[in-house]
Amino acid sequence: MNTPNKLTVLRIVIVPFYVFFLLMPTIPHHYIIAVLLFAAAAYTDHLDGKIARKNNMITDFGKFADPLADKIMIVSALGCFVQVGLTNAIILILIVSREFMVTSMRLVAAGSGKVVAANNWGKAKTISQIAAVLAVMVMQYVVELNTLGCISLDNIDGLAYTFNIIGDILMWITVVLTLVSGAIYIIQNFDFIKSAK
Repeated sequence: MNTPNKLTVLRIVIVPFYVFFLLMPTIPHHYIIAVLLFAAAAYTDHLDGKIARKNNMITDFGKFADPLADKIMIVSALGCFVQVGLTNAIILILIVSREFMVTSMRLVAAGSGKVVAANNWGKAKTISQIAAVLAVMVMQYVVELNTLGCISLDNIDGLAYTFNIIGDILMWITVVLTLVSGAIYIIQNFDFIKSAK
């Protein structure tokens, strides 16, 4: 297994750890620990692709495992957000539905010897999802710092409410980009879909 593929596997391995900290409010500073772990996982996404392209180490395993690792990373975070009330289930359902659709299309294409590569819209979608997840966790960490007494904010309830609105806006932006990128995948591969048996 080459280095880019090892980084892809590492991204998947990190997921349970940030999920653990994200869902453990009894651990002080749990949000920032989750942020650091999620950011490390996200960085492996950037790094594995960069190394693979630079050193011509692109493999069939990487073509499928890399987007799968992205989906596991994002969907796990959003599932945790739903559980702790940081986002709603509709956002998660829309994003997961798009991911299932594109992944299914890729699998059918692979069975016919065709590779459905990521495009710029797909990359923008992934970046927006990562940025939104990190932003939501950082905002929650500010609220946590006030709760822990590390900082003292006068209107913490108002700030928390504002953070929730910002988080909702960021999540809906990711949904729009996710759905648009999914529609573009369908349009770009429509001839293949139409001819698939």
